[in-house]
Formats: sequence, structure tokens, C-alpha cells
Amino acid sequence: MWADALIVSAACFVAAFCAGVAGFAFVLVAAAILLHLLPPSLTAPVLVLGSLLVQSLAVPALWRDIEWRRLGLFVAAASLGLPLGLWLLWAGPARLIVAGVGVLLTLYAGYMLGRILLRMSPPRLAGGRGADAAVAIASGVLGGIGGFVGALPAMWADAQGWPPARARALMQPFIAVMQAITIPGLALGGFFTREALWLAAAASPAMLAGSWLGWRAYRRLPMQGFRIALLCLLLLSGLSLLA
Repeated sequence: MWADALIVSAACFVAAFCAGVAGFAFVLVAAAILLHLLPPSLTAPVLVLGSLLVQSLAVPALWRDIEWRRLGLFVAAASLGLPLGLWLLWAGPARLIVAGVGVLLTLYAGYMLGRILLRMSPPRLAGGRGADAAVAIASGVLGGIGGFVGALPAMWADAQGWPPARARALMQPFIAVMQAITIPGLALGGFFTREALWLAAAASPAMLAGSWLGWRAYRRLPMQGFRIALLCLLLLSGLSLLA
């Protein structure tokens, strides 16, 4: 059990650092490591609890930048998509949907990183409440399939050219709320075993340390550096969904 705790702590440290820098990807980064070593029934509750902890830590610092009406829309729309994601997970085609999202993230991040390397200005997409709702519903579907609620809002914020503080003020509270909504479902499903709770508790110091270091790194990044970090994590997220 101690060996599993060390593995989980190391993965959560890396994932928390990435989330501290870019504001999302805790679950994707940690899952990319842990799912090769531990069963999903054990990693799922640890990652959901860890994501809730890591994202909640950042909320007080982002409080003044939170757009409450937009956040409410995202949460409400994602909550509609969550049951659909759970049904797709049960019905079978979930893997195809996850792979399709992986292709989308990989192509988008690769294209935008290519424009940066070529010193081309990024194209901007016009948003709106309808587009926000569509992105949020899709995020809820992915949340039901595997807890991947943060990648699409991160891509959407980047596509609209939001500054780092505005992007994080949507992503991190949104992810925290959605993970809090997911926890009762996992609890009813019996996923919060004694071993899972022990592993989550054992990894908590690593999560706190990774979040603190990631936040310090984020505060030192210029806007372009933040964008590159976000796009690199989107690329990594897309590739991990294709694996």
C-alpha cells in the first residue's frame, strides 16, 4: 500500500503543478500516469477528490475576476450534459466520443502552437451565451464519461483570447463545482473505499506542494508564456485521450 501511495503522490504532485500553472488538466495529467499502474475504480475517487482540492485552493485568489452569470450558465449546462455522459459510458460509444475530443484538442493546440512559432497573430472566435452553453454541455458529457470537464472550457477561453486571470476565473471554479457534483455519484456507486480515501489523504501534501509551486510559476509567467503552457497541456490532454 505504501508503494501505491508514493506512486499516487508523485502523479498528483505533477498534475497539481500543471493545474497550478494553467488552471486545468489535473485529472488528465494524473490519469495519464495512474491508469497505467492502478485500476480505474481506485484512481477515479482519488482524482476527483484531488481535483476538487487543487481547484478550490485557487478560487479565493480569483474571486474578484469570477463572472458569476457565465459561471452559473456553465454549471447549469454542464449538469445537463453529465447524465448523457454517464449514459454513453454505460451504452458503449463513450470511447469514440473521447477519441473525437482528443483529435479536436490535438489539432487545435498543434495549430495554435504552430501559429506562435511562425509569429502569426491568433485568430479569435466570437463567443456568446449559446456558444458557452454548447461548450458547457459538451464538457458535462465528458465529465460523465471520465471526469474530463476542464479541457473544452480551456480551449474555448484560449480561442476567444481571454487574458489569464479571466480564463482561470472560469475554469477553476467550474471544475471545482463539477467535481463536487460528481462526488455523490461516486459515493453512491461505492467507489470511496477505505483504500481510495487513504490514498487521497496520503497524496494531499503532494497536491498542496504542487499547487503552490504551480501557482508561483504562473504568477511569474507573461501572458504569452501562460498561453503556451495552456496550449501544451491541451496538446498533452488531446494525446492522452487518444492513447
